[in-house]
Amino acid sequence: MLFNSFSFAIFLPIVFALYWFVFSKNLRLQNFLLLCTSYIFYASWDWRFLFLLVFSTLLDYFTGIKMQETKDQKSRKFWFWLSVSINLGFLGVFKYFNFFASSFAAFSANLGLHVNPWTLKVILPVGISFYTFHGLSYVIDIYKNRIKAEKNFIDYSLFVSFFPLLVAGPIERATHLLPQIKKERTFDYHKAVDGLRQILWGLFKKAVIADQCAEFANMIFANSGSHSGSTLILGAIFFAFQIYCDFSGYSDMALGIARLLGIDLLRNFAFPYFSRDMAEFWRRWHISLSTWFRDYLYVPLGGSKVGIWKKIRNTFIIFLVSGFWHGANWTFIVWGGLNALFIMPSIIFNTHRNNLEIVAKGRNLPTLNEFFHMVLTFLMVLFAWVFFRANTLGEAFAYIGRIFSKSTLTFPDIDTNRSQLLNTIILIIVFVIIEWSGRENEYAISTLGKLRKRSYRLAFYSILILTIFLFMGKEQQFIYFQF
Repeated sequence: MLFNSFSFAIFLPIVFALYWFVFSKNLRLQNFLLLCTSYIFYASWDWRFLFLLVFSTLLDYFTGIKMQETKDQKSRKFWFWLSVSINLGFLGVFKYFNFFASSFAAFSANLGLHVNPWTLKVILPVGISFYTFHGLSYVIDIYKNRIKAEKNFIDYSLFVSFFPLLVAGPIERATHLLPQIKKERTFDYHKAVDGLRQILWGLFKKAVIADQCAEFANMIFANSGSHSGSTLILGAIFFAFQIYCDFSGYSDMALGIARLLGIDLLRNFAFPYFSRDMAEFWRRWHISLSTWFRDYLYVPLGGSKVGIWKKIRNTFIIFLVSGFWHGANWTFIVWGGLNALFIMPSIIFNTHRNNLEIVAKGRNLPTLNEFFHMVLTFLMVLFAWVFFRANTLGEAFAYIGRIFSKSTLTFPDIDTNRSQLLNTIILIIVFVIIEWSGRENEYAISTLGKLRKRSYRLAFYSILILTIFLFMGKEQQFIYFQF
């Protein structure tokens, strides 16, 4: 069930009505309703994988209680590693088994040995990387005595499987979400309206910007060998806006849906393409994953409180692991390594915290220096996105090679759908202007409700809705569902 689908447009109002008008005076029934609807939402993808989600939930629930109840450190360590190893084991089997099998076969072939790899003929369970990380953070926090184990099974299950974030995040923490689940919630009209506004903006990002860019990005990447370098640059730009609007659009809708239900989720994007260096970009892109790796991998490795060589080592580790988290392909690992290289100067010269505030705060335009650094950072991100999007390393290197050729000095050679191409470019420009004007807010149009004239607000909403209906075609799956 996609957020941008007709079935979800029926599903959400039903959940909302039952939640606020039938069970509003009983927190337990509200949570039970959300848990049931979350399982229905997940089962709509493939009901067979619902058992995997329930098993993972049961595993972390019981091992968490066992860790808290025992005072023996060896027993605590046993339950902790039992949970971690099984969770990572499931993730490894479903997501990485075939990758390791085929990589081993390729390595053996280079040594002159012929190996027929045995691979699994199963699809990747949707959302497994996200709900696995929910559970891992929970058991790690209990083991480190940061939180107490949750005894209420319904509340804990809802923390793991809350449907707005279940299949593509943001990756929540028990310290943030569980207290909200256990606290009585009352309907807040202004909060609900803000949630609807963020859902609308997220849907616009996905249906209008991401899906339109996807058509040209897919066409160019699929036939990269027959296009000029200038066209390939255009394809990379289209993909950059596709993946940003697709993923941040999903996050906006997830946060908005949760806000309709009186729950605040972690912010996942903060206008990353306006970053002035790579460190700032990674503070603003997929924030819940970046902070997860920071807190549960980078800091335990020593973080920044070590010598320069260990700091470099730690940085490469988290970026390579982050790349591998995204998919079982060497392209993602190279993508992670490139980002580690790009961020390295700010780590070595200790400038990674120079740009903590949003660019040009309190001003309409950036300075020339800020603009130059924004463009430079975007170009580095763009370069890395080529590896993220390519199917193989060979394709990625060939794509980059054609960009650095004389054909880049020619005019882009897209001969089909010229009117659609022009419309998409105009839409991107309008989108960037709106994002820039709202960059100091949580999301671009969050302050729209504060406009004094109601007619202005209604006109803007009407234009957004009309544009969505004009461009919304076949239901397109979100990119991060594959991760």
